[in-house]
Amino acid sequence: MVMPIFDTASTTGASRPSPLGLSVPRPGASDGDAHSPDRVNVAVWAPGITRIELAYKAPGDSWKVQILPNIDDGVHHGIVDGLPPGSRYGFRAAVLEDAVPLSVPAPDFDADDAEQLLLDPYGRAVHQRGELLTSVRMESAFDWGEDHRPLRTPWRDSIIYEAHVRGQSMQHPDIPEHLRGTYAGMAHPAMIEHFHSLGVSAVQLLPVHFHMDEQHLQYLGLTNYWGYNTAAFFAPHADYATQAAQQAGPQAVQDEFKGMVKLLHAAGIEVILDVVYNHTAEGGPDGDTFSFRGLGEREYYRHDAHGRYLDTTGCGNTLNFAEPRVVDLAIDSLRYWVDEFHIDGFRFDLAVTLCRNAGNEFDPEHPFLKRIAEDPVLSKAKLISEPWDVGYGGWQTGRFPKGWVDWNDHFRDGVRRFWLSDRGSVEGGMSGSTMGDLADALTGSARVFEPSGRSRLASLNFVTAHDGFTLTDLVSYDRKHNEANGEQNRDGQTHSLSCNHGFEGRTENETILSARALSKRNLMTTLMISLGVPMITAGDELGRTQQGNNNAYCQDNPLTWIDWTQTPESHEMLRSTKRVIRLRKEFMKAQGAGFPDSGTGLEWFDEKGQPMTEARWHDSSLRIVQLLMSSEGGAFRGLIVINGNKDDHKVVLPKLMAESGTGSRMFELRLTTSELNDRRQGALVAAGEREVVQGNTINIYRT
Repeated sequence: MVMPIFDTASTTGASRPSPLGLSVPRPGASDGDAHSPDRVNVAVWAPGITRIELAYKAPGDSWKVQILPNIDDGVHHGIVDGLPPGSRYGFRAAVLEDAVPLSVPAPDFDADDAEQLLLDPYGRAVHQRGELLTSVRMESAFDWGEDHRPLRTPWRDSIIYEAHVRGQSMQHPDIPEHLRGTYAGMAHPAMIEHFHSLGVSAVQLLPVHFHMDEQHLQYLGLTNYWGYNTAAFFAPHADYATQAAQQAGPQAVQDEFKGMVKLLHAAGIEVILDVVYNHTAEGGPDGDTFSFRGLGEREYYRHDAHGRYLDTTGCGNTLNFAEPRVVDLAIDSLRYWVDEFHIDGFRFDLAVTLCRNAGNEFDPEHPFLKRIAEDPVLSKAKLISEPWDVGYGGWQTGRFPKGWVDWNDHFRDGVRRFWLSDRGSVEGGMSGSTMGDLADALTGSARVFEPSGRSRLASLNFVTAHDGFTLTDLVSYDRKHNEANGEQNRDGQTHSLSCNHGFEGRTENETILSARALSKRNLMTTLMISLGVPMITAGDELGRTQQGNNNAYCQDNPLTWIDWTQTPESHEMLRSTKRVIRLRKEFMKAQGAGFPDSGTGLEWFDEKGQPMTEARWHDSSLRIVQLLMSSEGGAFRGLIVINGNKDDHKVVLPKLMAESGTGSRMFELRLTTSELNDRRQGALVAAGEREVVQGNTINIYRT
C-alpha cells in the first residue's frame, strides 16, 4: 500500500487539537494559505491508535490519504489541503512502513470498495453507500430570516406532542406525496394547522441523529423505525429528507431540516429532539466497528474490572460518561444542534446512564449535569430526562437537578391504574387502589420532586409514549401482540396496566366501544387537567392503533404511521382532546404568573363536600374525590370532580361563599367526559348543592 508521511513545515506548526472535527485553520499559518476554503484543521480524539491517517475524497477527485502528524493527549491533528465542502472522509490506523510524501493519491485505495473507514465522531453528515459509511465536510450557512431568537415557551404553558418524522405525515391526504414522511412534511401547512388546532406548543421528535439498523433486524427484513441506535451525533438522518434533497446531497438534507425548524418556529411551535447519547449503534463487543470502537474502545465505552462491556442500556454497549472527553462529545453535540439548527430542547433517552460516575452509580452532581447547568445556551434549553436505565439503581425519577423536567412514571402508572387496571376489581364488587395515587398524579407528584428543589412543573406527565400501547390499544388489549417483531412475542412490556373492557382487540360491540371511548376521554382529560407538563403521543388524539403491538420499534409501515382517515370515532376523540386542551389553557391564563410554582391552593373534598381526612385517603373503597384549585389572585377557581365508580352518584359540591360575603358561589360546568357533555355544558350548580355525576366520568367546573 502507498503510505504518506507528513510535512512538518506545512502541518506541524499550523494545526491545533481543538476544536475536534474539521475547522478553519487559525490565522498565521506558515504557508500563508490558511484561509483557503479547501484547507482545514483536522482533529480527532483516538486514544486507541498510535498513528492515524485521514482518507479523503474531494468532489470529482480521487481518494487521497494523509497522516495526522501531531498528537496531544490522544488527539491526532493536522492541516489538510484539498478538502472543500462536500468532500467525503474517514480515519484509519496508519502503518508507517515504507512511508512516502504527504497527501498523495492512493490508486490502490477506494473507500467505496474497501474496509470501513472510521467515522469522525464530530462529522456533520454521513454518506452511506451500501454498508460503507464516510463522514462529509459541511457548510453551515442558512437563511434563517426572522428566526434568530428562541421561542422559550414557559413550562407552565407547554404542551408537548411526541411525534415521529416519518410516521407523522406518511399517510396525510393533504400533504403532497413527495413530501410525506419527511422533514418538509412535518412543517407542511396542513400539519402546522393540525398542531395549531390541537393546541400543542412543541413537537418532540423521535431520534433524528443518523442511526443504523441492528443486524438482527436486517436479517428479519425489518428496520429500526424509532431510531434509538445512533451512529453520528452531529449528523441529521438523511432518510427523513425528501428524495430531491437526498439526491442533491447532504447540504440539501441539512437545509431541509433547518427549513422545517424555521417554519415550525414561525408558527410558534418549539422543536425538541429525542437524543440518544447512552449507547451507539456499534452494539456489543462482537458488533460492527465504524467509529468509536476503532478510535478508542477502552475509553469511549464502559468496562468492568474484568475488561468486559458494562451495559446499562440493554443495547450491547454504554458510552463512558466517566470519561471527560465523552462528556465533551455530548455537550458539543447539544450546542451544535442549538446553535446551528435552532433546536429548543432535548429529551434524553435513558438519561441515568449519562449521569453514572466512575463507580457506575447515578450522581445528581455529575459533571455532565453541571456542564449543562453552567452553559449559557444549554441551561436555557428545555431539558427532559427519561429518568431510568436498565442498570443497578437505574430508577431515578425525581432526582434530577433544577432546570430539568422528568418523565413521570408515577403519573403514568397512577392514572392507568385508577381508570383501567382497577376497573375489573371495582366492577366485580371489590376494591381497587386508594385515591392517593390519582391525587398524587393530579397535583404533579410534589413529594417526588420537592427533594431535588423542584416544583410540580418538573413533572412531565404522560399516559402513553412511543414505547408501549397507544391510547386506543391501552383500552382495547390486556396483552401485548408483538408477533410481527420476529421475537415470538417475547419483547415489549408485559405489565401495561391496561384494560380491554371485556374483549381482546377489535370489536363491533357498541357497549364495549362506548366504554372504551369513555376511558380514552378520561385518560386524556386527566392528563390535561393535572399540574405539571403534559405530553401527548402522536395519533392518540385520533384514536391511532398498533393492533396491540406495544413495542413497534421495528415497524416502518401503516401499523405505526398515523391514519388520518376521518371516522366518527376519530372525529369525536379529536374534538374531545381539543376541548380539554382549550380548557387547560383557559384555566392557566386565568391564574397568576407563578402558578403552579407558588401561591397554589389545593383543597380536597369527598363526595359529601367535606374535607378529605387521612382515614378517607386510605379507604380503598373510595372512588370519588373533588379537587378545588386556583392561585392566589386567580380570576376563577377550578373544581374537578372524579367518579371512578361504575354507577352514577350524587355528589355535594364544596361550600364556597360568594364574594359579597352572602349566599353561595355558583359552579359552571365546563366539561364532562360523559356522553352528556353537549347537553350539560354551561349548567350552573350552587356551591354546597348536590350534583349527579355519571359513573366513570370527570366533571370540571369553574366558579
